[in-house]
Amino acid sequence: MTSFAELGLPQPIVRVLRNQGITDAFPIQEAAIPDALAGRDVLGRGPTGSGKTFTFGLPMLARLSGAPSRPGRPRGLVLAPTRELAAQIRERLTEPAATLGLRVIDVVGGVNINHHIRALAAPVDLLVATPGRAEDLINQKKLDLGGIEVTALDEADQMADMGFLPQVRKLLDRTPDDGQRMLFSATLDGDVEKLVKAYMHDPVTHSTAPVEASVDTMEHYVLEVGDRESRNEVVLRIGAREGRTIMFMRTKHGVDRQVKKLRRVGVDAQGLHGDKGQGARTRAIEGFTSGSTPVLVATDIAARGIDIGGVSLVVHVDPPAEHKAYLHRAGRTARAGTSGTVVTLAMDEQRGEVAQLLRRAGVDAESVRVTPDSEALARITGARVPAGPPLPPPGQPSPVAAGAKRRPRRTRRQHKGRGR
Repeated sequence: MTSFAELGLPQPIVRVLRNQGITDAFPIQEAAIPDALAGRDVLGRGPTGSGKTFTFGLPMLARLSGAPSRPGRPRGLVLAPTRELAAQIRERLTEPAATLGLRVIDVVGGVNINHHIRALAAPVDLLVATPGRAEDLINQKKLDLGGIEVTALDEADQMADMGFLPQVRKLLDRTPDDGQRMLFSATLDGDVEKLVKAYMHDPVTHSTAPVEASVDTMEHYVLEVGDRESRNEVVLRIGAREGRTIMFMRTKHGVDRQVKKLRRVGVDAQGLHGDKGQGARTRAIEGFTSGSTPVLVATDIAARGIDIGGVSLVVHVDPPAEHKAYLHRAGRTARAGTSGTVVTLAMDEQRGEVAQLLRRAGVDAESVRVTPDSEALARITGARVPAGPPLPPPGQPSPVAAGAKRRPRRTRRQHKGRGR
């Protein structure tokens, strides 16, 4: 393994990483950081959890250090598809940036734009943005990309899938043509390839492994659950297991319903989808990251926007619509070489669909027939019978807490005795 100290990064950054217990570079970092530091345009493809944020972020900070920035006119730009991913990039880079005297902020949709306008009123060196919010700030003349020296696009294929590429193109058109550009993606084909040809100059490509390799440290199972009633009970048993669990649903409505079902049996679950306000999304991720909320139920928005360690189980309650979504959902476990388990629940009428999905994903999964009470379910997932009292909807105090705050009602005799 190569250490970060050997890659040519500034010593203050190396010291910050060492203080965080990070000394050795992952393969994608070892391959791409020297080219990024040299100012080359970089195309990176690596398995999910392979350390892409530091791969583009640390060289960006190194290249931006030693020069001043102006309010509303950053010199570095990172574009990310989701609020969660943008926030995580900003969090990862804030401390290394500070040691070089640099300021990093994120601007994302779902947050009052006045907060971002105030943040841009002071000099910003590196801006992390979702495309829509960056465009909003430009339209209000609060953001100018004319001074951008280096741009990074993270999860470019997801931005393509979400229809963001027209906005991305508009933003890139506003950056100087001779600036350095880095693009990181799970796949480098289709619309992403067109983006590369239009905006990158003689890029060097670093690919540590095909996307299918991202599942090699996981155990995959198809749990044949019979009918919908049995599946619903299986989900509740899995939710009561020990450890962090992410459950995926296809729809926002499905997420909300599943959270209610889990909380009714005492499982502390939070939901995450695009219609949630930023405050609710932040609380859900913070609770899940800290471990106070053991179950996160999400739509595919979380499959590419969350990097949280210690997720030991991913559950496809609703099988994903296509194989790429399977791989990215599965990638929420087994982060950075650790192991994890991925289970897909298949009702009888879904078995053919699930088998075809796994073939396309290149995944060899063991199929096991389970019932809510079966030993196999407990062995594979750690499922248990939920034992807790019902929990209130997320964001509302528990009945115990609410009762503790309520002033006890006075009896008639107590009223008569007041003042004596």
